[in-house]
Amino acid sequence: MSKKIAILSTHGFEESELKSPKGHLEQQGWTAHIISPESGTIKAWAEKDWGKEYDVDKTLDEVSASDYDALVLPGGVINPDQLRTNDKALGFVRDFFKQHKPVAAICHGPQILINAGAVEGRNLTSVNSISQDLKNAGAVWEDSEVVVDNGLVTSRTPKDLPAFNAKLVEEINEGQHEDQNL
Repeated sequence: MSKKIAILSTHGFEESELKSPKGHLEQQGWTAHIISPESGTIKAWAEKDWGKEYDVDKTLDEVSASDYDALVLPGGVINPDQLRTNDKALGFVRDFFKQHKPVAAICHGPQILINAGAVEGRNLTSVNSISQDLKNAGAVWEDSEVVVDNGLVTSRTPKDLPAFNAKLVEEINEGQHEDQNL
C-alpha cells in the first residue's frame, strides 16, 4: 500500500539524517516529501561543514498532517533550533500526534518535540547532549540505538540510522497508534 511521509526540515539539518531515511522510505515504494518553512532548497550540514542543497517539495503553508501517514524529524544542530521556535512547524508536529500517526526523530530532532509538548512521560533517546533537556521536559530518556514508544521512534546519531530506518518502516506499516495523545 502506498504511503506518504513528511520530512520536516530547514537549513542546517544533518545530511545523513534526512538522506538515509528518505532513501529507505522510497525503497519501500513510498513517497517522502521534504517539508520546510521556506520554498526552494535547504542546505545540509554534512558532519563538519555545509553539504548539498535539497529541493523542498512543499512548504508548511501548503500541507497539513492529514496529507501524510508519518513524520520524520532529522537532526543537526541548526535545523531543530530553527524549527522548535516556528509556530507553524510546531503545529504541524502536534497534529501528527493528535492524529495518532507515527513520528520519528533522530539526534537533535527531539528538541522540536520538547517545544511541541510531545515528550512528557514518553520513552525516547537522542544525541547525549540534549538528554538533560528531554529529561527536564518529562521524557524518560535512555541511551539506546533506537527507542519506540507507541508510534514515536527516536535514535541517537547517524550510526543508528539502520535501526532507526527499520523501526520507522515498521511503525508506518502498523499505522495509527491510538494511545498517542499529546
